[in-house]
Amino acid sequence: MLLHTRILAARSGYGDAALWGVLAAATAYGFRETDSASPVRDLLLPLAVLAVAVPLSRRRPGGAVALVNGLCALGLTGSSTPANAQVVSLAALSCLLGARVAAARGPAMVLAGCLAADLALCAVLGVRAVWWFYALTVLPAALLLPWLAGRHWRGRRELVREGWRLARTLEERQHLVAERARLTERADIAADMHDSLGHALSLVALRAGALELSPDLTDRDRADLAELRGTIADAVEQLRETVAVLHDPPGTATDAGPPGGDTVEDLLVRAHASGVPVRWERHGAVPALSSLVEHGIHRVVREALTNAVKHAPGGAIRVRITHEADRTRVSVVNTAAPPGRAAEAPAPGVGGGRGLAGLRERVTVLGGSLRTGPYEGGFRVTAVLPHRPPARPTTSAPAPAPGRPAGPRGRHAGSVSEPGKALLPGSGPGSGSRQGGDPDLPPTQAPTPHAPDSGPARTPASAPPPESARRFGRVRRAARRRSAAAFVAPVVAAAFFIPAAVHLAWQLTTSVLPPSRFEELTVGRSRADLTPLLPARAYPYPPDHARSTPRPPGTACDFYRSGRDVLAEVDLYRLCWSGGTLVAKDIVPAARP
Repeated sequence: MLLHTRILAARSGYGDAALWGVLAAATAYGFRETDSASPVRDLLLPLAVLAVAVPLSRRRPGGAVALVNGLCALGLTGSSTPANAQVVSLAALSCLLGARVAAARGPAMVLAGCLAADLALCAVLGVRAVWWFYALTVLPAALLLPWLAGRHWRGRRELVREGWRLARTLEERQHLVAERARLTERADIAADMHDSLGHALSLVALRAGALELSPDLTDRDRADLAELRGTIADAVEQLRETVAVLHDPPGTATDAGPPGGDTVEDLLVRAHASGVPVRWERHGAVPALSSLVEHGIHRVVREALTNAVKHAPGGAIRVRITHEADRTRVSVVNTAAPPGRAAEAPAPGVGGGRGLAGLRERVTVLGGSLRTGPYEGGFRVTAVLPHRPPARPTTSAPAPAPGRPAGPRGRHAGSVSEPGKALLPGSGPGSGSRQGGDPDLPPTQAPTPHAPDSGPARTPASAPPPESARRFGRVRRAARRRSAAAFVAPVVAAAFFIPAAVHLAWQLTTSVLPPSRFEELTVGRSRADLTPLLPARAYPYPPDHARSTPRPPGTACDFYRSGRDVLAEVDLYRLCWSGGTLVAKDIVPAARP
């Protein structure tokens, strides 16, 4: 850190030395071009002041501008011309003032104070018109326009710096999103494993319970089977708790496809082979379902089967899938367990990792609805899913990792598969027959937690912009305002100063009487004879000492400039007329006697 500070200080010193060298060269050039310049006043003093003002401009840029403006004001006291080379230094330090100070009020007061001091000096000294013109045009331009250019430069730098800061923020946010996606993917994999293993372990527990009733087993065998069934239930609960730790808040989970592309038919075949009394039917033409919707149907059936096997073992289960015009209705109804088959102890969230509450979240994300509750002495789970789910929420995780199936491989071909027919003898697609079983038997279904439907996901249009974007917008608007001021202010200033400058230059250049013509003028000749030799107009701004020079009685005198140099003060020619006749001519020196 200390080394970095020293490096920055060294760079600042080199920059100040280079700037001082450039301004010193401009000062030396101006001193060389001035005929009656004083080495101390016009060279050594400006170099010393610049040696103080340049490094001061880093800490007190307003003070540096005031110091150099003093050098320009010193030029107003000259007798030959108000201009000096320090106007270049004034413009450079004014530009640094705009680039190094963010606020506008303080620098504007400094510039206004400098201009007021210049005009007050002109008033005190009683300078001529050229001095006033210089103080009202050149000095304000050297103060204001570079300051606006410096502010524009600062605004552009802030805009670029804020853009890079925003880019770094977005990059960091992208890394955080990627990390969150990896964590979400891990949670989804764990949830899918639990859903699959929980269902399979429930079927194993069911078969172990059925073996307990076998008359060929000894009491020791029945005790072992009961212990095995309890161990399986404990394993399911531990797996549920592990997934609950990894589970994200509602609405952030991703619906990946069933393991291995499993379908509803495969799920029911395995359940039937494990001894679950399940029957099912499908109504309506099978539509082209979204993979997410097809997976949602699979989830509903699997969760309902698992809960039925868990809480009502041995009870008949009836599955009905009805395809309508724009939605699919899934209904799973189970009866109570037969007498002598006790249900296992209820556990919150058993089955699909988060129970019916987790299933409700998944269905709601797909734009559907889920209803659960007692039905005809048993328990019913009914889900309604649209064929095309709405847009995914903005907080959802990205697509599944490579190698993991994104959804079930549907096997819909207009009819149910052969395993489905085996589960429902005498029924098929479109069958309206009521399934067998005793719906009046009371269930032993344990209460399951009920989670309210989640609200609509926030869309990108309603999400507030991040703080970095708002900050970047503020910087961009400020840069635009500074750029507009940097371009508009010169135009406004030019609208006032350029016409005045042009008019003054026109007056000065059209009132010039060349020395050769002045020599041709003869006293005693009439104005009519001398008019071809005279300029179009007389000089309108003669100095006070020229006006107060004694003239012949009864005459009116006109003044003419002897050279075309606009900023330099030249000698004046005075012509005195009496009754249209030239009675006197003389030369008034430019300098006050």
